[in-house]
Amino acid sequence: MKSLIRRTISTASGLDTLPLRIGAGVIFTAHGAQKLFGWFGGYGLEGTAGWMDSIGLSPGLPMAMLAGSAEFFGGLLLVIGLLVRPTALVLAATMIVAIAAVHIENGLFMANNGYEFGLALLAVSVALLFRGAGSLSVDRVLQAKLSQN
Repeated sequence: MKSLIRRTISTASGLDTLPLRIGAGVIFTAHGAQKLFGWFGGYGLEGTAGWMDSIGLSPGLPMAMLAGSAEFFGGLLLVIGLLVRPTALVLAATMIVAIAAVHIENGLFMANNGYEFGLALLAVSVALLFRGAGSLSVDRVLQAKLSQN
């Protein structure tokens, strides 16, 4: 079990991931809050569920809960640097679904509701999946504690 935990929280030293984690974490948290709570001009859970049903992501309510929770809680985890690798995997999958289901037909650019922004968040998520949380993170603290035992 310790080996699995070590692999899950393993991270390289460095501050290179800090701006990626904080920036993406804030964006994901805000987008999740739009979906779940209707904050920041969002539609909330019911509105998001109806929209998801309308584009074929059914059943809408569970899909809205999954997407909103992945973004909101995943974003918070990125900000503090806890469980960054598995969180990044979930967020990357979420972005792949968003790109494929919503944005791909509109081309690259955001001006046409394209996949430009989703692709950027996907790239950041994949980078964090490979690299881990970095030095200023809860994962790094946990990794150090496990190394002492």
